[in-house]
Amino acid sequence: MDFTVDIIKHDGKRSTEKFDRSKLHASITATCLSARTPEGQAKTIASSVCNEVEKWLRQHPEVTSRDIRAVSVKHLKRYHPEAAYLHEQHHLII
Repeated sequence: MDFTVDIIKHDGKRSTEKFDRSKLHASITATCLSARTPEGQAKTIASSVCNEVEKWLRQHPEVTSRDIRAVSVKHLKRYHPEAAYLHEQHHLII
């Protein structure tokens, strides 16, 4: 990624941080694995979703962590609706 995006944390208590593709990729992969997706497929899905999120981020120099989650869920629904639901609801599940 040859651009930077500030992520405003949703609780407002922590400072902003730079977008980190590897964090999003790991989160989506873990969600897919939780939905009993084979590891290779989970990583492929995560890469595809990250690509879509990065494409969206190019238009937004500053976003919230909730924005990132909403956009990733939107794209994850195309590949794995069950994992998208888990990813969207993770704050309620934990």
